[in-house]
Amino acid sequence: MPVDENEFFKNATLKICGSLNLKAALSDCLLYVREFIPNALHMSMHLYHFDEGILETVVHTNRPVWPGEPVKTIVSQQGRELVARQRSLRIRRVERFGDYEVGRKVAARLGLLDLAVVVFDLVLDKTMLGAWAVESANPLTDEHVHLLSLLVRPCAIALTNSMHYREMKRLQELLVDDNRYLHEELRKISGEEIIGADGGLREVMSQVYQVAPLDTPVLLFGETGTGKEVVASAVHRLSPRRNGPFIKVNCGAIPATLLDSELFGYEKGAFTGAVARKRGMVERAQGGTLFLDEIGELSVEAQVRLLRVLQEKEFNRVGGSETIKADVRIIAATHRDLTQMMDEREFRADLFFRLQIFPITLPPLRERKEDIADLVAYFILKKAKEMKRRRIPTPTEDAMNRLLRYDWPGNIRELENTVERSMILDTGDQIFFWVIGALKREKAMARRAEDGESSKEELPVRELVLDEVNKKHIRKILDQCHGRIAGEKGAARLMNINPSTLRKRMRKLGISRRTNN
Repeated sequence: MPVDENEFFKNATLKICGSLNLKAALSDCLLYVREFIPNALHMSMHLYHFDEGILETVVHTNRPVWPGEPVKTIVSQQGRELVARQRSLRIRRVERFGDYEVGRKVAARLGLLDLAVVVFDLVLDKTMLGAWAVESANPLTDEHVHLLSLLVRPCAIALTNSMHYREMKRLQELLVDDNRYLHEELRKISGEEIIGADGGLREVMSQVYQVAPLDTPVLLFGETGTGKEVVASAVHRLSPRRNGPFIKVNCGAIPATLLDSELFGYEKGAFTGAVARKRGMVERAQGGTLFLDEIGELSVEAQVRLLRVLQEKEFNRVGGSETIKADVRIIAATHRDLTQMMDEREFRADLFFRLQIFPITLPPLRERKEDIADLVAYFILKKAKEMKRRRIPTPTEDAMNRLLRYDWPGNIRELENTVERSMILDTGDQIFFWVIGALKREKAMARRAEDGESSKEELPVRELVLDEVNKKHIRKILDQCHGRIAGEKGAARLMNINPSTLRKRMRKLGISRRTNN
């Protein structure tokens, strides 16, 4: 009975191209082909990697021996030369698979050595992709080979689609892994536990827990260095958007002329230099949280666009007409007085009232001194790891009292910098924080300089202060060591420096030993 080739081609193509699961598609195609070619036992698809001399078996319908994943087989030199000679042949008929040098190793692995095989080259857009093989118990007839040759192009398309799908899945897995890594890094930076959550930040964290599950905008107030970014990160981590991106934008660090395009993106040709479309921060934060630090620095144009994001949940790229839906939560922060900025028409009133639905004010460090001890311990551990110090130093009681008496105008950021500076100066097992007294003296001398009261001796303020700090530090160590410089119990060993180096410093600073070695 003659076969309707058009009907055969249509139905077989629907089978082979009907699924991105190439194994299922090839199996369905084989079952259909057997209705016309009962002798067909198995089908397989292979990729040629000519440069590496590798034949990659992407899929095979022989389920009992097929591992389910692509298998790469190194082709012998003789087999590679045979492939090169047969590049002009699109169909190769082999009576015994085991006698075909190119596929002998594959046939042995899959138990197909004694089967006949017809190999069809898969070519798409003049590009050689690989091969489609049909194995049978006995050699196929010319009519059967002709019928199968009708399916070469659909098989090439199916193989290409499957490879593209496989690559897409690989990239998707990479993105998921990158996202997981970035979230881990974010947790390392921000810390899973906020220091002071049960102390000076108790009220702040109570508000965070209240607002985090919602999509309500949050406006964080606080002086510079109070940890607004850390609190914003906590809101994100505790929200249903925790698996989405957390995009941070410092509005004060971006020039006003670029702020609009950086936030909302732009289309190709929107302005000079816009050679391609670019997504903005709002678009990158889709499904997550956008943290706008220093919101008071937003330009008027950007304020209008941001208000539209908050009210209408949509925006346009600069130079574009396409309306893009904004699935993003806004958290803003500022140390400026936005009320005064509104009075001076520097900040839009409608944006202010839209942002401050749920304001949170972070207290300065001078109002939460009960947290200083925990913060110091945290920063000492952090800096010790960064400096690769094997022993973790501890602050003296006098040092801690000095820290508690200080007002910390720079807040937590100043405290962290102070810890780092002191750990550089104090290389032993203890930290003395002499720098705190030095800071007070610097400020007093600076005030006198502003009032015109400074003398010539006070001009190199920092040099004098550092000398005084070093002098007090060395004297303190010498007191602990009873004036001993060298040896196991000497000051040099405690300071982790050479005894001769310590003696030179002492002579320079005018320090005399109190006891002899």
